[in-house]
Amino acid sequence: MAKLEITIDVFIHATEDIAKFFKFFNEMFEVQEGTFSVSEVTGHFENPITILRAKITQKSASRFLEKFLEILSENQKNEIVDEIEERTENSSLHLRLDKQEFVQGQIAFIEKEAIKLKIHTPVYNKKDTVKVFTKLFRDLN
Repeated sequence: MAKLEITIDVFIHATEDIAKFFKFFNEMFEVQEGTFSVSEVTGHFENPITILRAKITQKSASRFLEKFLEILSENQKNEIVDEIEERTENSSLHLRLDKQEFVQGQIAFIEKEAIKLKIHTPVYNKKDTVKVFTKLFRDLN
């Protein structure tokens, strides 16, 4: 398999429970709490925001992607494949997951207030982007 790296970014507001995010990342994808770096920032209205970031590589990234694909419906997988060109930049596929659905144990795509996933694998020729990511998703499926 090609080199694979997955970056996860989550912005958690004061009204959200950080423990739920850690719990579901562990239960759904075997990503342990210690994998995440945690940063505290202040929002525009002086509200506290916690930023979680994880970078997963090699076998852990492959395992994450396999588990991710197991959870997705066929329609969701097809949606990703159909939108690969629009969702890729510099050998990285960008996905955004609904935070509220996630803490319910479900996966749904959304653009705002999302968990950001960046799936990176080398694509040496931009015109091969769709082929490389489609193959990656089909091989793991």
